[in-house]
This record gives sequence, C-alpha cells and structure tokens, in this order.
Amino acid sequence: MSQPVYLEPPPNWTPEERPTLPGSPGTPYHRPIVRAAYAAVGVLVGITGGLGSALVSANLPQIQGELGLTPSEGAWLPAVYVMVNVSSNLVLFKARQQYGIRRFAEIGMLAYVLVTLLHVLADDYSTALFARAVSGFAAAPMSSLGLYYVLQAFPKAKMGAGLCIGLTLAQLATPLAWLASPALLDIGDWRGLYLFELGMALCCMAAVVVLKLPPGMRIRVIEPLDFVTFLLVAPAVALVGAVLAQGRIQWWPDQPWMAWALVAAFLLFLLAGFVEHHREQPLIQTRWLGSADVARFMLGALGIRLLLSEQTFAATGLMRTLGMGPDQLGGLYAVMMAGTLAGAVLAALLFDPKRLTGLVIASVVLIVLGGLLDKEATSLTRPHDLLASQFLVSCAAGMFMGPLLIQAFIPVLMKGTDYVITFVILFSVSQSMGGLLGPAIYGTFQQYREHEYSAQIVARVDPTDPVVAQRLQLQGQVYARVVTDPALRSAQGVALLSQSATREASVRAYNDVVVLNTILALAFLAWSLLGALAAGARRRAAARTTAAPAAQGAA
Repeated sequence: MSQPVYLEPPPNWTPEERPTLPGSPGTPYHRPIVRAAYAAVGVLVGITGGLGSALVSANLPQIQGELGLTPSEGAWLPAVYVMVNVSSNLVLFKARQQYGIRRFAEIGMLAYVLVTLLHVLADDYSTALFARAVSGFAAAPMSSLGLYYVLQAFPKAKMGAGLCIGLTLAQLATPLAWLASPALLDIGDWRGLYLFELGMALCCMAAVVVLKLPPGMRIRVIEPLDFVTFLLVAPAVALVGAVLAQGRIQWWPDQPWMAWALVAAFLLFLLAGFVEHHREQPLIQTRWLGSADVARFMLGALGIRLLLSEQTFAATGLMRTLGMGPDQLGGLYAVMMAGTLAGAVLAALLFDPKRLTGLVIASVVLIVLGGLLDKEATSLTRPHDLLASQFLVSCAAGMFMGPLLIQAFIPVLMKGTDYVITFVILFSVSQSMGGLLGPAIYGTFQQYREHEYSAQIVARVDPTDPVVAQRLQLQGQVYARVVTDPALRSAQGVALLSQSATREASVRAYNDVVVLNTILALAFLAWSLLGALAAGARRRAAARTTAAPAAQGAA
C-alpha cells in the first residue's frame, strides 16, 4: 500500500480525534448540546436522502396517471434512480478524500436542492425521467453525510452504536413517504410530493452550512483512469438494473433487448476488470474480489437484502391487490417505522464485536417468524392483520445493517485503506441491486403462481353447478338497478366472478411468495449458523496452537 500524498498538513489530532479514513471528518470532543445538534442534522439529512426515491415508489400509480404512462414507462422512474445511484460511489468516495468533507457536503447539498427543484418544474415524462436519473447521482452523498453527522453525536468508543443508528436512517424514508403521501397529494397532485422534498432539502442545506462537520484529511487520490473505470462500470450497472426493473413487466423471454443488455454489461465489467487489474493504484481491488471472504460477504449482504425485499413487495402488493391505498396503510407503515427504529436501537444497545454475528442471525430469525405469521393471508386480510409480522420484519431490517457492515469492514480496514473503496462499492451494489433483484424474482414467481391458481379456479367454475349458478345470479343482481337487460346483467355477473377468481389467485400467489421467502430465510439461517460454528472452531484451534508453544516453554 502506497503512502498517501497529503494536500494540506493534517491537524495535530489526538488518537481520539483522528479520523479512521481520509475523507472522513475528525472526531473532536463536543459538548452534549452540540452532539444533540449533530444528531438532529444527521437524522434530517439521512431521511431526506432516501425520501425522493421512497415518494416515487409509494405513489407510482398516481404519478403514472398524472403523466399518462404505461406500467412499463412508469417502472423506469424508480429504476433510473437506482441505475445511476449505485455507481456514484465510484467517483464520490475519492472526491470526498481529495476535496474535503466540508466542501463535499456543501456542494452535494446544493446539487440535491437543484435536482429537487428540477422535479418540481418537470411537466412531462422525458423531463421527469431525466430528473430521476440526475437525482440518483445527487442523492448519493446524502447517505454518507447523514451517517457522518450522526457519528459526531457519539464518542469514538461508541462509534459502532452510532453506525447502527446512522445506517438505518435511509430505511425510515419509505414508511415516512407512505405516511405523508395522502396529505401531500391533497396539496397539489404529484408536485406536492416534490415540493415537500424540496423543503426538506433546503432545510438540510441550511443545517449543513450552519453546523459544519469537523475537518478531515485531504489526500491526492483521483487519477485519470478512475474516470475510465467509471465510464465502463456505470453503464454496465445501469444495464443490469434496467433488466431487473423491466423483466417481469415486459416479461423476460419476450424481449431480446434484455439478453443483449446482459451481454453488454458482462463485456463492460470484463473490460473494467482488465483495466483495474493492470493499474498500479487500482480503484477496485480485482485480486481481492475473488477471495472467499468477499464471496461470503456479498452472499450475506445480497441475501439478507433479498429477504427483506419481501416486505415491500409481498405485504404492500397484497394490500394493493385487496384495494388498500396510502390512506388505509398509514397504521401499517407507522408500525414498520417503529419496528425499524426499535431494531436499530436494539442493535446499538447490544453492540459488541463479539455479538455481531449473533445480531445478524437474530435478524434472520425475525424474518422467519414474520413469514410464518403471514403465510396464510386471505382476501379478508387487512392491514391490522399484518402489524405483528411486519413489526418483526422491520425490526430485522433495522437490526442487521450495522452489525453486518462492521463485521465485514474490520478485516477490510486491517488490509489497508486502498481496499475500502472496493468494499464500499460492493456494499452499495449488494443493497441497491438487492432491492431490484428481490421484486424481480418474487414478482416473476408471483405471476407464475397466480396464473396457475387462476387456471385451477376457473377450471372448477361450472355454470351448471347450482352453487356457481346462484353465485352468478347474485353477482348480476348488483347491476339490477342500472342494467335491465338480463343477458347483459348475466355477463356483468360473470365479469365480477372472474375478478373475484383473479383476486383469490393473486392472494394465494402472494402467500406462496411469503412461503418461498421463509424457506430462503431458513436456508440463510442454517448457512449463517454453520459459518458461525466453523469460525468458532477455527478460533479455538488457533488458540490451542498458540497456547501449545507457551506451555512447552513454561515446562
């Protein structure tokens, strides 16, 4: 590892004040009132960073209606945000190291405000799509800024607990968006959403300018080849994201462009890997990427994000299928927010390097319990029936992030700071792409199962059956006051019965998604337990090996 080239003399920090990494702020002593102010700004910035994407996802049907979009066109709005956001850390991490955390914070906040203003002014699909793409890049600094502000509220000895809190803030944006959306839509259709986000962004910018982060180390790290790697990796990630977002909507086998997009992404990744592999100061440590530790981390981070995506897909999708909108889902999302906060606080209180694996395993156990409670939903299920299960799953979402990240980060830091950016990119990709991969897999599975159940139900509907005939007659009576033609009234009854059959098939399919997720969670739990047992055995063997020479020397 080469020695860093400082762009300015580092301050005379004490060991407690020195930042862990270049590009991070120092950790000087703050009075309690100042710590509280840093915590408040961190919460504001962290939640605002994820709010724009959450508002679009929560209100996508309304936005589609306002802009006159098809489901396929509407799906691009959240997709382009993720497609750009994932690869942003490739350049932003080094920008923070070279230009300083304070300048990074102020420029990042200004960019976010300008992009949010662009959303307010957008009045057609192309402008809205462009605004979402740029927003993905502008929002990337927000999560790290929120985390740094929260960490200033904790002494260095309690940084692990601060990470557990700070990493959870962006997850609070989704339930907050669902809670606030009905009132915001009443203000001024879909632009009311962006006006609220703009107000939050302006508050964040004012707070960041008034309460600045402590200075950090500035080092020279940016090289011309960094931009070459970015120009190769960014479109590759975007192509994969596009396929995952559109696959189940346009349907995988029917669109040849998806196959070509994956081929192009693979070639771009290979070319970027070739460039990085032969660099003297690589942006991505390609030799380390093939190690078993990296494979375990990626599998763990991607797996648990996949398991948690069942909450936003299955629970929300089931309620929407049953006719529930944001007005009816407010209580459910309030419980989800409380569960996420409870999980983060619990992880912070129980934080200890020896408990990290246990906290991750406990998160998976909570996901399994939540799935067992939800696997027998019916068409009569309402939001209050999901409160207990979704609280458990939300608690798992708040609990796992900090322990998982710290457990993997400690060995990376021991290898050197050159490996940190690779680790940050891997973690960002696993969480963002996992958020797209989950709905893609579960959505495809749900559609397959829905079609099978629908065929089974329709096959059993025999109009000559007295029970079915009575049901058709009752369905037709709904239109008796407005439709006088018996034949037309009978046709309307058949249509209503068909809708009921489709609804029942959809509910059963969502139950199958929950069962599938629970099975995957049990497999993940078994893998985690075996890994923990193997790690414990290795530690005991190492301790015996170390103790044996010492005992011989004493003898």
